[in-house]
Amino acid sequence: MKIALVATEKLPVPAIRGGAIQIYLDSVASYIGKTENVTVISIKDPDLPESEKRSNVEYIRFDEHRYLEEVTRHVSQVHYDVVHLCNRPAWLTQLAEAAPKTKFILSVHNEMFAPDKLSDQEGKQCISAASKIITVSDYIGKTITSRFKQAQVKTKTVYSGVDLGEYQPRWSSEGAKTYERVRSELGLAGKKVILFVGRLSKVKGPHILLQALPHIIENHRDAMLVFVGSKWFGDDDINNYVKHLYTLGALYPDNVTFIKFVKPRDIPGLYAMSDVFVCSSQWQEPLARVHYEAMAAGLPIITSNRGGNPEVIDEGKNGYIIDDFENPEAYAFRLNQLLADSKKRHLLGKNGRAKVEAGFGWQTVANNLLRVYQQANKHFDK
Repeated sequence: MKIALVATEKLPVPAIRGGAIQIYLDSVASYIGKTENVTVISIKDPDLPESEKRSNVEYIRFDEHRYLEEVTRHVSQVHYDVVHLCNRPAWLTQLAEAAPKTKFILSVHNEMFAPDKLSDQEGKQCISAASKIITVSDYIGKTITSRFKQAQVKTKTVYSGVDLGEYQPRWSSEGAKTYERVRSELGLAGKKVILFVGRLSKVKGPHILLQALPHIIENHRDAMLVFVGSKWFGDDDINNYVKHLYTLGALYPDNVTFIKFVKPRDIPGLYAMSDVFVCSSQWQEPLARVHYEAMAAGLPIITSNRGGNPEVIDEGKNGYIIDDFENPEAYAFRLNQLLADSKKRHLLGKNGRAKVEAGFGWQTVANNLLRVYQQANKHFDK
């Protein structure tokens, strides 16, 4: 099959500026490209050529200001068997009209079918134009099918994934070396490290973790809360909310560290040097990919009961779900439990690694996608 994977107009592929969708597309493309003809389409970036071939995958990049126009022209001129469009349901009708013989797969990574983003008419047209709709979690699937019943027969959850070789748990020889190296570089030897990775925005809840810190320090004076991220992907500018976080963190100079935007290649080392991972999202998270990364690194997970996050947590086996997600003390309670019990941390981390190996490696994700493409190409005629 000749397949195009189309990113949004926000960030380039490969994910040199970050972005979950960009990581997802670049990762699955390399696997699908082993057997199929694959092209990845994204926006231009000054650090990337307008077109190139990497291994077995073609990359084409268009101007972000004319992105939809140029993608539409491209798919109308190049006959693709399947076009996999990410997160832009409002574009689908236009693209399908431009390439009537192509099967279109829409993957939905956020609540893109919400009424404020898509009218009833637009939603119905999109669903009609799509051969299949795949979602990153059951939660996101329900946001579509609860509004548009006709989408049920086309909608399927295909979970995202992680590079199992790139993320190494501490008990592996490579992970053990990384653990010592990164802790030495950051001056964190002897600390019990609680890791947060994500945008420093109110919806991600980092302020709640800072509010939880006094309750943690009472029991673990050697605790270190490490925040990795900035206000937006690749943007280290400081807004008022980030200033507030820095002010709170400054009250605990021995227990809080902020690390700004980190290049994707450096992220695995930060997981490897940590003891516990925490996701304090306050919004209805689709299913944050940090959960896969933490499991791959062998970390126990504490996550909020928001959106799709709980779907990858087996309570008490690879982590814990915080139902009282706005309450700092709820996080502190679970964090104190895990920081006090290294055997429990290890057991939960082992279970998490086994879970991600069984179902969330990029090869598995690519296989799942390929089956969807094959079904669409075989069974749906427009």
